[in-house]
Amino acid sequence: MVDYSKRIKYLRDSILKEELDGIIISQPENRRYISGFTGSSGICIILQKAAILATDSRYTEQAANQCPELSVFQTTGSFDKWLPDLLNNLPAGSNLGIESEHVTYGTFNRFKTVADDLGITLKPVNDLLVQQRNIKDEDEKQWLKKAIEITDTSIERLMGTINTSMTEKDVSWEIEQNMRDLGAEGIAFDLIVASGPNGAMAHHFPSEKQIEQGVPIVIDIGAKFNGYHADLTRTFTIGNADKRFHEIFDIVLTAQETAIATIQSGITGDKADSIARAIIEDAGFGENFGHSLGHGVGLAVHEYPRLAKSAEEILKDGMIFTVEPGIYLSGWGGIRIEDVVELKDGHCWPLSQASKIREI
Repeated sequence: MVDYSKRIKYLRDSILKEELDGIIISQPENRRYISGFTGSSGICIILQKAAILATDSRYTEQAANQCPELSVFQTTGSFDKWLPDLLNNLPAGSNLGIESEHVTYGTFNRFKTVADDLGITLKPVNDLLVQQRNIKDEDEKQWLKKAIEITDTSIERLMGTINTSMTEKDVSWEIEQNMRDLGAEGIAFDLIVASGPNGAMAHHFPSEKQIEQGVPIVIDIGAKFNGYHADLTRTFTIGNADKRFHEIFDIVLTAQETAIATIQSGITGDKADSIARAIIEDAGFGENFGHSLGHGVGLAVHEYPRLAKSAEEILKDGMIFTVEPGIYLSGWGGIRIEDVVELKDGHCWPLSQASKIREI
């Protein structure tokens, strides 16, 4: 059972440090994290002496069941009509945070008009809950591990059935069915199945292209369980692979395994990225590794921390993120290997367990 009161207290402490009297939360994952609410419409208002979820009549009963730590306020009409009632406890001169990166310019200005009328200063705040969500609690870890387990089992099953009579779309659909059968609530993102030259596109969408023997097949998949996302990539061939495949596979696998073995708590995201990138660059394929090494996973499939050239944030115990180096060659294909790891006791512990088989 998630202790939402603990999460709210932590957020209130962060608000005080930022010299804020409250915060409006509208970003869906942040809203769910702080309240438990899974509906698609609503905002949370966290003040020092009040925690409110405002939503319309479609969701008020759901919210009452899901959010025992918050007062549920039923909205009617435009928010600038009812928001003043919820902010009455804030005296003039108060500072109210708002997730400005998650609202439109027009919506921000409407919030500001309400705040101005009440003598409240609206301040953009975008990383308080992002930083709080960086460190996963035990409930989150269990849900992530279940999503990862479903994902692992789904691709292991696929390796026993995939064949050259299938298209990329057929493969994608079979994986999704496997995930549903294993208890996933859905897929974490649009699944990637990229065979042959299509593998040179890191985010290729499955097509009617027939699966062929001896060519790289990049499969990037993830299941979603209780709102939490897995992310896994495996690359293999059906039948014997050529020398080039084995050469590039070895480089990518070495880069990934070295990064997992070397990344430690206390280093920055850009340092982590450089560990794998240096191996690929030394092998002469630096220009063919264009994306970052990894990203956090949780209520969003891409969240903090970032493991990238420009990532200055410090990696800490309790973070869960991907490690996914790749090499992509136009006209030939690509190889990417991706696992989710937990940073624990100063070191990376792989959570993904699916086989890294080269040929089936």
